[in-house]
Amino acid sequence: MDTPANLTPTSSTIVILDFGSQYTQLIARRIREFNVFSVVLPCTTPLTEVLALNPKGIILSGGPSSVYDDSAPKADPAVLATGLPILGICYGLQFITHHLGGKVVPGSAREYGHAAVTVTELDNVFHGLPSELSVWMSHGDHAESLAPGFRVTATTANAIAAIANDASKIWAVQFHPEVAHTKDGMRLLQNFVVKLCGASQDWTPEHFIATTVEKIKAQVGPTGHAICGLSGGVDSSVAAVLVAKAIGDRLTCIFVNNGVLRKDEFEKVQKTMREDLHLNVVAADASERFLAKLVGVTDPEQKRKAIGNEFIAVFDDEAKKIFDAEKSSGEEIAWLVQGTLYPDVIESASVHGPSHVIKSHHNVGGLPADMKLKLIEPLRDLFKDEVRRIGRDLQMPEEILERQPFPGPGLAVRILGEVTPDRVAILQEADAICVEEIKRAGLYRKVWQSFAVLLPIKTVGVMGDQRTYAYTCAIRAVESEDGMTADWAALPYEVLRTISSRIVSEVRGINRVVYDITSKPPGTIEWE
Repeated sequence: MDTPANLTPTSSTIVILDFGSQYTQLIARRIREFNVFSVVLPCTTPLTEVLALNPKGIILSGGPSSVYDDSAPKADPAVLATGLPILGICYGLQFITHHLGGKVVPGSAREYGHAAVTVTELDNVFHGLPSELSVWMSHGDHAESLAPGFRVTATTANAIAAIANDASKIWAVQFHPEVAHTKDGMRLLQNFVVKLCGASQDWTPEHFIATTVEKIKAQVGPTGHAICGLSGGVDSSVAAVLVAKAIGDRLTCIFVNNGVLRKDEFEKVQKTMREDLHLNVVAADASERFLAKLVGVTDPEQKRKAIGNEFIAVFDDEAKKIFDAEKSSGEEIAWLVQGTLYPDVIESASVHGPSHVIKSHHNVGGLPADMKLKLIEPLRDLFKDEVRRIGRDLQMPEEILERQPFPGPGLAVRILGEVTPDRVAILQEADAICVEEIKRAGLYRKVWQSFAVLLPIKTVGVMGDQRTYAYTCAIRAVESEDGMTADWAALPYEVLRTISSRIVSEVRGINRVVYDITSKPPGTIEWE
């Protein structure tokens, strides 16, 4: 994983070494809520790279392994001798105990879920907390005997719950303070970050914008030019506005109509980007090219690849036109702007090595090598909610900032079966009604995503005493914080009734509407 791009020498940074916990990103988010910058790195990151970030402290995350497993994630034990304040969480406590001379054993009674903790020393990380805590546990192993210099500071009925070594500036807890189920967990983390590490709480949107704009100016220089693949969504829009704030009209945004956008989106996005954000936008209507590539394609992965490959080809064509125009004027484009976010960066790295990478990330990935463009990723240090806060400080319209996530392949992965112009048109109308009614009910900002799906299933219906045989439409609405997990949204019956009635009445080709009540996991948010 690359180190964050926007750190400055004056930033107070907390480094989180990831041992594979499902909660690692949540630790980073919690720390940022204190206006302190945090960065997640694989536990295998060389110690020299960790220290190069000049961290105020280090957190060792939880993880699913046992410290004795051959496949257990390995960090350099020398991290424990840096003299920096260290907080171990769950597996982090066991790593500390194991490598400093204590003993970790399988627990006779595993602890998963809620647990009661008795705190014996209300100091350091427990400063100001009650002596009895309700926490969230998730462990099988536990510390049986401690390393020299450590003492127990909290217990449960079954295990050691917290340890401390003030002289070495090392503290650890067996539970997860970062999750909402642990009452007072935020206060514990704040004690470590602010009180014990002495981190300055100055990482604000204003600070981020100012330092990022200056960095982009230095990167691009006084005459450099950049291009940006614009989708109209939150990430690419905020990235474009930040870069435009730094280099002005030397940024050209390319907006491609892939034929599977939402209703009227091609026109609306252009208008917003030009009139509200004052961006230099080149719009390419390549809908026929994309739809031609989707003829006969029904497999979801093949759809994604077909659209991704064609996007690269269209983007390449448009970029070359801009290149030729710039070269004729004596200038040349050298930079590509992408709206990569921090979860993409984290998920593209692995705590175990290449074989366990979660996913490889790209926005406009795969561009021809002869373009020789260098990347500008101004948002790669941020989570989605932070991007929205940055956008508000940039005075961007709420309509853009609150736009729900939309898949790169667009409506193609919401049309099950073959994607045809007729089926695209049907889904565009149904989806527009779904979103319109959810907005009218004041629910749009309360749900993570809400949309319609066109199924390859036809059913018999009756309209005006006539028999119909038409498609089925599914409505999907989910609640989530980051899209990694999601619960189906319990939309009011009246809202569902209105959506169903309008779709069946107004959209020719659909005569039945169903509601998807599947959570993630086991399902996914998108149907394909």
